[in-house]
Amino acid sequence: MSGGGERMVIVRLANFITPSSGGLRTALDELGRGYLAAGHRPVLVVPGARRSDEHTERGRVITLPGPVLPGSGGYRVLAGRGPLRHLLETLRPDRLEVSDRTTLRWTGAWARRARVPAVMVSHETADGVLRTWGLPAVAAGRAADRLNARSAHTYTRIVCTTRWAEREFLRVGARNVVRAPLGVDLRRCRPDRRSTALRAGHLHGQEVLLLLCSRLSVEKRPGRALETLAALRHQGVRAALVVAGDGPLRPGLEARARAQRLPVAFLGHVRDREALADLQAAADICLAPGPAETFGLSALEALACGTPVVASASSALPEVIGGAGAAAEDTGEAFAAAVRELLGRPPDRRRADARQRAELFGWDRSVAAFLAAHELPDRGGVPGVRA
Repeated sequence: MSGGGERMVIVRLANFITPSSGGLRTALDELGRGYLAAGHRPVLVVPGARRSDEHTERGRVITLPGPVLPGSGGYRVLAGRGPLRHLLETLRPDRLEVSDRTTLRWTGAWARRARVPAVMVSHETADGVLRTWGLPAVAAGRAADRLNARSAHTYTRIVCTTRWAEREFLRVGARNVVRAPLGVDLRRCRPDRRSTALRAGHLHGQEVLLLLCSRLSVEKRPGRALETLAALRHQGVRAALVVAGDGPLRPGLEARARAQRLPVAFLGHVRDREALADLQAAADICLAPGPAETFGLSALEALACGTPVVASASSALPEVIGGAGAAAEDTGEAFAAAVRELLGRPPDRRRADARQRAELFGWDRSVAAFLAAHELPDRGGVPGVRA
């Protein structure tokens, strides 16, 4: 294994991403760019329809053929251990970084045998995901504790993005947990992108523009946004909703909006990051209803664009958004009340507060914290602080 002062090969494994993935793909891209800038050699390995190997501005990206997970809306997984194990042995990583809490957990044992320091990144809580998929809270907690104890034992470190995400590892006595926040592109996401013309085009004669930027899958609870809109309109607030995202729940959500005659525009996945930032800046309020979110990148992007956020009180987002938004219990009525509270604040003040909060989360700090978790030097001079 190479010494700490040399250019290190950081192999990063990720599952459950698609071409239309949001937060995880963004984090993988930004961290890859940061590792390169810091003088290291990141290699990202992800599943896809066919094998590919390319060098990009975010490092080397290798795609291995992986099957689509049934009922997931297009997520693929690195299912075969043999090909991935062979690739790892060929790449000879100095560090291993795994963004998958379940199907890739075996790579921690491989890393221990190969004497490669390895970190697992907790992009979601195990008990939170199990609960959103219908497992009773007590059973979900017990299953998560068993899973997390094994993961903490297997990996050199567990990286969590918030204190909220740390809790499930600390309660099983894990002592190798470090915190490294994610970040936001403060140059692309700016309040001055706000367009009154774009806002009016989505309002269609209404007065308040709500935005949901989310994968439309069960763990994200996108139906809460429709419940919020219905509650607001019942209370006399002339609100409209724009949904930027796709996923397996989209057909049902569209049918529900039509049946309730709700003014909802489903845009699908917005690939153009500039167009998405324009949309985030144009909205009045962004909704983040996912109860198992451990950070919430799209919510942070909205803040950077000057748009306050209403987030699930069950998630980590209240920790991220602070006073620049509002936390609500997991009902449409509670979310509607939080929206009305934010709308009651002076518009210029609430937008300035949102931007000010987001400025605490630049990607430079995130990269520095992840490198510190790997115990790697920042040879490129990326500024930041240890988690």
